[in-house]
Amino acid sequence: MIKKLMPYMEKYKKPAIFAVVFAILESILELTIPLIMAKIVDVGITNGDTAYTIKMGILMVTVALISLSCGLSLSKFAAEVGQGFGAELRLAQYKKIQTYSFKNIEKFSTASLITRLTTDVTSIQNAVTLGIKLLVRAPMMLIFAAIFAVMINAKLAMVFLVSIPVLSFTVATILKTVGPRFGIMQRHIDKLNTVVQENLIGIRVVKAFVRDKKEKEKFKAENDSLLNASERAFGLVVLNIPVMQLVMFSSMIAIYWFGGHMIFDGIMEVGMLTSFVAYSFQILMSLMMLAMVLMMLSRSIASVKRIVEVLDEEADIIDPADPVLEVANGSIEFKNVNFKYEEESKENNLEGINLKINSGETIGIIGGTGSAKTSLVQLIPRLYDTTEGEVLVGGVNVKDYSLDALRDSVAMVLQKNTLFSGSIRENLKWGKADASHEEIETVCEAACADEFIGRLPGQYEMDLGQGGVNVSGGQRQRLCIARALLKTPKVLILDDSTSAVDTATDAKIRASFKSEELKDTTKIIIAQRINSVCEADKIIVMDDGKISAMGTHEHVMANSEIYRDVYESQQEGVGLSE
Repeated sequence: MIKKLMPYMEKYKKPAIFAVVFAILESILELTIPLIMAKIVDVGITNGDTAYTIKMGILMVTVALISLSCGLSLSKFAAEVGQGFGAELRLAQYKKIQTYSFKNIEKFSTASLITRLTTDVTSIQNAVTLGIKLLVRAPMMLIFAAIFAVMINAKLAMVFLVSIPVLSFTVATILKTVGPRFGIMQRHIDKLNTVVQENLIGIRVVKAFVRDKKEKEKFKAENDSLLNASERAFGLVVLNIPVMQLVMFSSMIAIYWFGGHMIFDGIMEVGMLTSFVAYSFQILMSLMMLAMVLMMLSRSIASVKRIVEVLDEEADIIDPADPVLEVANGSIEFKNVNFKYEEESKENNLEGINLKINSGETIGIIGGTGSAKTSLVQLIPRLYDTTEGEVLVGGVNVKDYSLDALRDSVAMVLQKNTLFSGSIRENLKWGKADASHEEIETVCEAACADEFIGRLPGQYEMDLGQGGVNVSGGQRQRLCIARALLKTPKVLILDDSTSAVDTATDAKIRASFKSEELKDTTKIIIAQRINSVCEADKIIVMDDGKISAMGTHEHVMANSEIYRDVYESQQEGVGLSE
């Protein structure tokens, strides 16, 4: 699992090597300081040699300063590796997510993917930064400090035969237990993010239905669940500190007790005991550092698993081996198409769809809620793949096209109108990055967006805010239609995209579709209003995932009870309003 992430460390090999070198140098220099201190006490101070004491004191300060420089360099390079590695992981995940189909994204959930791109990556990069510093430094300090301690007094070093096994057993037990708890904690973070995301996206609905109290309760419940999961994880981790302190202080008491008797008996000198105590402190601190970094690594391993899941997920909609790179025209054909969102579902969402649309035709699709109108058109740009049968665009199976080529030729204005942070111009240029101002004005006029843009402060340069909060629902719809038109697509799909505009504006937009620029573009209009589709070349009536009727307005009026009922109900509404 860790091996799968190593390629993302490739760019940071040099700083990682430098960090290891400086960690080794810092450790060696720190280990020499107690020896110099022992010389000062046992030779300089004991013999009253002031010159020797000053000389060794200057040497100790010099060594300490060099050690400090190495420590600063270690921190710099370790931070560069950790932050760089984190950036590479975020980029790799983001690129992978961009290849996902809707089905892949639904498998993880948007909130979980956000957590994996942020919290999980932060956990790993912190573990890498500290890991480079401590996993090199701590073992070296531990090993060499133990060697020096044994060299000073092997008998006194027997104290560590008790303390080290106790510490090792404690750390191993905690690590074994805490790992799964960190995984549970990360899943609770996903759930909390889901609640926050839903609440903020639907804040208007929350306020309109006066559900503030209920949403607060829901958030509190998830927040408390995360708190409990965190307490169970970190509550076990913090046990490590008192146990270590108990062992450390017990070891120091034992060392002072036995060492003091050795000095009294003339077996050991004061300077040597001072050095032994310093090395003992380094040994025990190294064990504490190792325990700390192992705890952090335990948490990061839970994050690594989650990131690897994202990177290993195979996109279920991909380019074929030898893709077709150009869509010839806007003709569309459905051949014996069945479709369902979940493989284990017993029933199809679309069933037995056979349909042929000529290039340049205007097609209206109407049907009740849940009749699979959106499901039908989402198969055209291959947002989902058919379960059975095939969909052809320009005479070629959509699965044979490059996804970029296919989707660049199919402009789709979805039910949910999405605009991004930035100016109106920047949002429109999603349709065509190099569009001129004249082209932008032309499509805005066609979508009747010019009517309100001219009244906005800054006009095309006005910042829309996140999600286009600075404009109304109808204005968002018209901007999204203009953005789609700017692509000059071969197929234009409007999925109930004029529901928030008045009938007069709707009529103007549809009239613009008859322009010379769009005569060869196939227009598919999903609508709830009969007026939006009645002039179409062909009207498709959907019912429960099947095509119930198809033909001109007159034909379906005569042959489709569903269409006739909708028409009559809307005509009654018109009569009442009059």
